[in-house]
Amino acid sequence: MNKSPDYDYLFGIHAVTALLEKDAARVRTLWIAREVQKNQRIKRLQSLADKAGVSLQASTNATLDGMVGGERHQGVVAECNIAASPQLALNISELLSGIDGAPFLLVLDGVQDPHNLGACLRSADAAGVHAVIVPKDRAVGITPVVSKVACGATEHVPLIQVTNLARALRQLQDEGVWLLGADERGETLLFDADLKGPLALVLGAEGQGLRRLTREQCDVLIAVPMAGSVSSLNVSVATGVCLFEAVRQRAL
Repeated sequence: MNKSPDYDYLFGIHAVTALLEKDAARVRTLWIAREVQKNQRIKRLQSLADKAGVSLQASTNATLDGMVGGERHQGVVAECNIAASPQLALNISELLSGIDGAPFLLVLDGVQDPHNLGACLRSADAAGVHAVIVPKDRAVGITPVVSKVACGATEHVPLIQVTNLARALRQLQDEGVWLLGADERGETLLFDADLKGPLALVLGAEGQGLRRLTREQCDVLIAVPMAGSVSSLNVSVATGVCLFEAVRQRAL
């Protein structure tokens, strides 16, 4: 099945539901596999699509497999406008001016695996992060796989792409935001660090971690305590651990 170059396929029950609830105008066609049409969550999707005037098409799981390259679609695929991507390009002052209270940000330095970015966005949404900042180059943006793994978080957490990450970090510092970089060589353990107040948690890419310039820009380097034989965590796991330690401290 050929798709328009201006459209892409979004899949998964949570991701498609979030899109229909927040911006149904982006959805042109919703395909639902006959095998799952009696599922209550699918019926809710159908109701949302009906109310929004979205075209509904019955299909099969096998057909949907072909549309999304074998990714796990849960019997739901939406053809949606990719021109209205939630990725934003704005300056740091503009970002911070729209935040009530102490900023709580997540910075990801060069994450390229869409499954990892999706998991980080899901954790960021659950933790109440105001925005996620990523470099524009050499990093994954919002893709259908990211949206599927994020379970709807891409519709709620702004993903800010910046052309120069080191400069963006300096601008955050100039605005009074404390930069804590997660690094296995960090001099401060995560649970001993002060994660209250204006904060940006900075985590690196798969394998290489924080790049040198990013690491040097951070105010403090923190390390997650490791009791086992492995020396580091997957970036999405480390993100969840760090975010929710910050949530715990900020609730005190």
